[in-house]
Amino acid sequence: MIKVAVAGLGFGRQFVPIYRDHPLVSSVVVADPIEGSSLDDVLADPTVDAVHIVTGLTDRADHIVAALEAGKHVAGTVPMALSLADVERVLDARELAGTTYMMMETAVYTRACLYAAGLAFGEINHARGVHTQDMTGWPGYWRGLPPMYYATHAIAPILHLLDAPAVEVTALGGGLLEPENRGDYDNEFAVESALVRVAGRNTVVELTRSLYQVARPYAETFSVYGDRLGFEWDRDMVLHTLQPPTKARGRQVTTEPVIPPDRPDLLPEEIRAYTSGGHDGSHPHLVHEFVSAVVEGRPPVIDHTRAANWTAVGIAAHASAQRGGVPVAVPHF
Repeated sequence: MIKVAVAGLGFGRQFVPIYRDHPLVSSVVVADPIEGSSLDDVLADPTVDAVHIVTGLTDRADHIVAALEAGKHVAGTVPMALSLADVERVLDARELAGTTYMMMETAVYTRACLYAAGLAFGEINHARGVHTQDMTGWPGYWRGLPPMYYATHAIAPILHLLDAPAVEVTALGGGLLEPENRGDYDNEFAVESALVRVAGRNTVVELTRSLYQVARPYAETFSVYGDRLGFEWDRDMVLHTLQPPTKARGRQVTTEPVIPPDRPDLLPEEIRAYTSGGHDGSHPHLVHEFVSAVVEGRPPVIDHTRAANWTAVGIAAHASAQRGGVPVAVPHF
């Protein structure tokens, strides 16, 4: 049994009852100024075993490092950091601490990704990840953020299904941010698109991300195409099947709509009801994987190495876009 602290009760509030009801969690405490407690308080508490960091985007790497340096197991919302230097800081802190770090990437535990993971695609030769979301009215640190700095929701399910890291990115930026949408970052683009090269795979991976000035509804979607099956999630989800060749020209492709099911069977009875929650039912799966990894003393599925790679893809993509599409290597972690 472990004691868990949740730091940040904006988005983090959704995770508190899941931890509370998890059979391997003895108790849950919170760290938020609204509740009269701070991150420093829970880091100084020797009875707290693990901390879930759900604080602001620009403070996240500092808070993750502080929690690791305090000897805690750490779950952190995405991304791991906003710079390669901070990615390295997190990795160094985790190495010194010897504790668990997991990036809480919702896209890997959505109903769609859990469903796609069970499909026999054959050789995956093409994949596409898209995340469009208008951040007007959100906290000021979002203004001007390079779109690819927050690209893990789009790239993570693809790299997870390919089970391989990204090694190189070529990207372009489009649109010019209006003055009211610019901030303190070195970025002028409203949207960024990239081609991602994946280690050991002959797969074309496309990635598109926008934060402002793109007339498309909110979407976190991915599509994967193999030489047997193709799973496509644009608005509605469909499954394509490439039929065997005949004497006619071209092979027929049949298409059927799919509604991926909930997967409460993957969870303890006590938290199965939470699969009806946000981010396509992913939250209880994330909590269960993190808690189980800590208790069992094993690396989580989204461990520090995967998290670093998935985060660095976006950082490298923005660097490429700034240089007009020059290929940029994704560091090996």
